[in-house]
Amino acid sequence: MSSSKTPTARVDKLLSSMGYGSRAEVGRLARAGGVELDGRDLTDVSQRIPVTPDLPTRMLVDGEPLDPVAGLVVLLNKPLGMTCSRKEDGALVYDVLPDRWRARDPAISTIGRLDKQTTGLLLLTDDGDLLHRVISPRRHVAKVYRATLARPLSGTEGALFASGELMLEGEDKPLSPAMLEVVSPTEALLTVTEGRYHQVRRMFAAVGNHVETLHRERLGGLVLPDDLAPGQWRLMTADEIAAIFE
Repeated sequence: MSSSKTPTARVDKLLSSMGYGSRAEVGRLARAGGVELDGRDLTDVSQRIPVTPDLPTRMLVDGEPLDPVAGLVVLLNKPLGMTCSRKEDGALVYDVLPDRWRARDPAISTIGRLDKQTTGLLLLTDDGDLLHRVISPRRHVAKVYRATLARPLSGTEGALFASGELMLEGEDKPLSPAMLEVVSPTEALLTVTEGRYHQVRRMFAAVGNHVETLHRERLGGLVLPDDLAPGQWRLMTADEIAAIFE
């Protein structure tokens, strides 16, 4: 019978990897009374502590609960005009998150991308396993987009999108079947299970239309909450993460 040991970490190294500052800065903060564990000041940051799942409920840094140590998953309502890349000029989705999270190791990344002009449900995480599970083609995690269109639908788009035969310009493999739900002559919900470059926009372009606005409402079984305004984010619960794969 195998036994698992609770991992331990030096306090200064742990907090530094979570973006709270260099190890020297963490040491100064702790000596000034800025780090508490179980209600007591923790001034010796060279000591090792057990890294248990409940650590964020037991440790305070600068008077605030510790961030999740690992497996941080953020649900963001991406606003218009922000990009998911770290390398482009202008507003980035990472700008709305706490500054310290930019220094986390492992780094936080978006789970897939939404282009600059697409809004809605976007996940960010430092959990590489979760990221790959969500974007893996084998998982077929459905993504639901609400599109408003420049021209009225002709009525033939649904059958073509569902056929599994639509070929996008410049590609040599047809798209997997997608489901179109007509909301109005110029508005539709489109459910896709792939993540090709600008896929939804290119699908409508292939049938002679143009997407004017695009908003992602759902990822798997996870729905963007109505009370999360554009630009707002929150940490996800374990139940919400599980809902993605339902």
